[in-house]
Amino acid sequence: MTRVTGKPFRLLLLALAFSLVAAACGGDDDNNGNGTAPTGGEGGEELSGEIFISGSSTVELISRLNAELFMEANPGVSIDVEGPGTGDGFQKFCSGESDISDASRPIDAEEEIPLCEENGVEFVELKVGIDGIAVLTNPDNPVECLDFKDIYALVGPESEGFETWNDAAEFAEEIGAGHPDDYPDAPLEITAPGEESGTFDSFAELVTEGIAVDEREQSEDGPFIRPDYSASADDNVIIEGISGSEGSFGWVGYSFFVQNEDRVKAFAIAEEGDDCIEPTEETISSAEYPISRFLYIYVDPAKVEENEALQAYVDFYVSEEGLAAVTDENVGYVSLADEDIESLQQVWEDQETGSRDAEG
Repeated sequence: MTRVTGKPFRLLLLALAFSLVAAACGGDDDNNGNGTAPTGGEGGEELSGEIFISGSSTVELISRLNAELFMEANPGVSIDVEGPGTGDGFQKFCSGESDISDASRPIDAEEEIPLCEENGVEFVELKVGIDGIAVLTNPDNPVECLDFKDIYALVGPESEGFETWNDAAEFAEEIGAGHPDDYPDAPLEITAPGEESGTFDSFAELVTEGIAVDEREQSEDGPFIRPDYSASADDNVIIEGISGSEGSFGWVGYSFFVQNEDRVKAFAIAEEGDDCIEPTEETISSAEYPISRFLYIYVDPAKVEENEALQAYVDFYVSEEGLAAVTDENVGYVSLADEDIESLQQVWEDQETGSRDAEG
């Protein structure tokens, strides 16, 4: 667990501007409609308290940026943000250890919600942005387009032991993949998120789950990804692995691709055949790109009642200013549609508990 530190110079200037605006306004507004992070507690007292956020390394970028801005305006508040993965985050949240759980998938109805209920933890589910999962390789890889069955042939459980792209070609033809003739004669070196990551869960659910072959049909619980690859919860480690080999393969959240376009290449993706779509802000927002997902934060309302700083932080997070972090150049995700933003803000205002999107 680490306190948010080491802000880039751009953020420091932005945060200083926020603080100056707040000082100029004299703290007259209790909400953040004036373009600043909220300052001051009840009766004009300085806001203070501690907030602990854990979960998705993807959503961590949004929460971290908002934490930086919020703490600049409220130096009496300490916000710790960590990103061990969505599953680990829900374990901590449902055990009462964290105030907010960052998640790159909805909470699981079969395991995580029962854990919350067992520990008496309620939650407010807040959908804060959209992310596409970029499927990546080294820029020298000649393959440009893959469909879901191509991907399955490379990383599905039946592909365990395949050491080169060509090793997967026969299996790809067997299952009707669209592009096995394009596979290069190069080592297949896979670096990708591990099972603790929401990005792993989302990728498996959106791409590989449901593709089964004859007598090798999968059980309902998988596995949906071959186990013999280099797994990491750190997206920077994944990018490093993908950039280092011509035949590399992996996947990360869209923003990490944008931040590393000079080092890695994204495949255009089709659900089937040649109708391949490149991941861009426009194709993700319109849902044309087939590997897209919503991003969430989950907040414990009991802890909100006990912690004025937590209330103020989430107020800021779901405001126009806080949601701007979703599309910040150092984050790079896609904004919600206007109607979804209105719904998000209403859910938070009403402190509506429970999940609309729970998996399982």
